[in-house]
Amino acid sequence: MPHQDIKQDNQLHVQPVKSSKLLRSSGVVSSMTMLSRVMGLLRDIVFARVIGADAMADAFFVAFKIPNFFRRLFAEGAFSQAFVPVLAEYREKGSEAAVRALIDRVAGMLGSALIALTVLVVIASPLVTGLFAFGFWLDHPDKFDAASSMLRITFPYLLLISLTGLAGAILNSYDRFAVPALTPILLNVSMIIAALVVAPWFDAPVYALAWGVLAAGVLQLLFQLPFLARIHMIPRPVMDWRDEGVVRVLRLMAPAIFGVSVSQINLLLDTMIASFLPTGSISWLYYSDRLAELPLGVFGVAIATVILPSLSRQHAADTLEKFNSTLDWALRMILLIAIPAALALIILAEPILLTLFYYGDVMTSRDIAMATLSLRAYAVGLVAFMLIKVLAPGYYARQDIKTPVRIGVIALVTNMGLNIALAVPLHLYWGIGHVGLALATSLSAMLNAGLLLRGLRKGQVYAPEAGWSRFLVQLLAANVTMGLVLYGLTLYMNEWLQWLWWQRASWMGLLCAGGALAYSAILLAGGLRLSHLKHR
Repeated sequence: MPHQDIKQDNQLHVQPVKSSKLLRSSGVVSSMTMLSRVMGLLRDIVFARVIGADAMADAFFVAFKIPNFFRRLFAEGAFSQAFVPVLAEYREKGSEAAVRALIDRVAGMLGSALIALTVLVVIASPLVTGLFAFGFWLDHPDKFDAASSMLRITFPYLLLISLTGLAGAILNSYDRFAVPALTPILLNVSMIIAALVVAPWFDAPVYALAWGVLAAGVLQLLFQLPFLARIHMIPRPVMDWRDEGVVRVLRLMAPAIFGVSVSQINLLLDTMIASFLPTGSISWLYYSDRLAELPLGVFGVAIATVILPSLSRQHAADTLEKFNSTLDWALRMILLIAIPAALALIILAEPILLTLFYYGDVMTSRDIAMATLSLRAYAVGLVAFMLIKVLAPGYYARQDIKTPVRIGVIALVTNMGLNIALAVPLHLYWGIGHVGLALATSLSAMLNAGLLLRGLRKGQVYAPEAGWSRFLVQLLAANVTMGLVLYGLTLYMNEWLQWLWWQRASWMGLLCAGGALAYSAILLAGGLRLSHLKHR
C-alpha cells in the first residue's frame, strides 16, 4: 500500500479508460505497432539482401537475440507486468507525490541493476555466448568469435531499451498508448540505415548492424522523454531498495521474470539447439519467427497493453464484473484476429517468404523452403501465443504471480522434452531439425494457454459471457471460407520463383485482399457487426 503519511485530500483523481474506448485504444496501439512492424519487415528484407542466411548472419542473430531476451524480462515482460499493477494502485489510492516517489525509486533500482548486468555481460561475453550457442563453441569457432564480439556491442542496448520500457509503462498507465507503440520504429530505422549506409564501410557488414542496435537504444530512450515531461513524470532515480513500492515490485517481478518469459526462454533454447544444426538453421528460424510475430505484435501485444492498466484499476477498485467483461472482450478480439492470421500463414507461408526475402544470391530457394517449414510450425501455435498475451494479465492485474509461473514451468519443461523428441529425429532422417524446434515451441504454447485459461475459470476469475456459441460458429464459417479461397487462388499461382519482385508483391496483395474480403463477408453475412466488437 502507499505510504501511510499520504494525505487523502491530495489524492489523484484519474479516471480509468472508459469501456467504450478500449477498442479505440487498441486500434491506436495496433496502428502504431503496424507501422513499426511494417518497418520491421523492411528491415528484415534488407537483412536478407545484405547478410542472407550464412554463417555470419547466424552469429549476428545470436548476438541480437541475447539482449532481446533480457529486454523481454526487464523492458516489456516481467518488469512491466509487476510495475503497472503497483503503479495503478498508487494512482488509485495514493497521491501524486507518492506516485512520483515510486517512479523515482523504481528507476533507481532498475537502472543500477541493469548497469551491473551490462558491465558483467560485456566483460564475460564469450561465456554468455557459449551458454546460448554452445554448438558454435564446439564446431564453429569463427561464428563463436564473431557472436562474442558483436554481443559486446549489442548488449548495452538492454540498459537503454529497459529504461525506455520503464518510460513506456508509465505512459501506458496514463493511457498514452501511441508513443510507446510507435517507439520501436526507431530500432528498425536505425538498423536499415546501418545496413544500407554504414555496412559498406565494414569488412564484415554484420558489425554495422550491431552498432545500429546500440544507436537505436539511445534514440528510443530520448524519444520518450518529452512525452514523460508533459505529464511531469520524468524519473529522477533514487537508490532506495527498501522502499515499500520497490519491494512490492521486486516481489512480483522475481517470479514473473520466469513466468511471462517462457516463450522467450523457449526461443533461446531453440537457438542453443539450432547452433548444433546445419548452417542457416538459426537464420531460418529468425525469418519465420519474425513473420509469426507480426500478428502477435500488432494485435496480441496491442490488446494486452491496453487491458493491463484497465484490469489493474478494476481489480484495485473491486469491480469484478467489469474485470470479467474486459477479459471476455479481449479473448474474443484475439480469436477474431489470431485464427485467420494463423490459417493464412500456414497456406501462404512460401509465397510470403518468397515475396519478402527471396533474392537468389544471398537468400536461396533452399533457404526459403526451410524457412517455409518452420513458419508453418510456428503458425500452428499462433493462436496460443496471442491468447497467452491476454490471459496472463488476468493474473498479473490481481498481483497473482505464482500461478502463471507454475504454469510457465510446466510449459518450459514440456518444451524442452519436445525439442529433443521432435528436433532430433527430424534432423537425423530429414535434415529439418529446426522445424522440430518451432513445432515444440508451438505445442508448449498451447499447453501454456490452456492451463492459464483453466486456472482463471477454476478460480472463478473469468466466466464466458453470453454469445460465445454464436461467435464461434461465425468464426468457423468465416475461416473455412477464407481458407478455401486462399488455397484455390494459390493453385493458379505456381510461378513465384520465376516472377520479379513486383509481380510477387502484386499477387500477394491480391491474395491478402481476397482472403480478407472472404473472411469479412462471411462474418457480416453471419450477423457480426462492428458495434458488436465494442467493449461495453
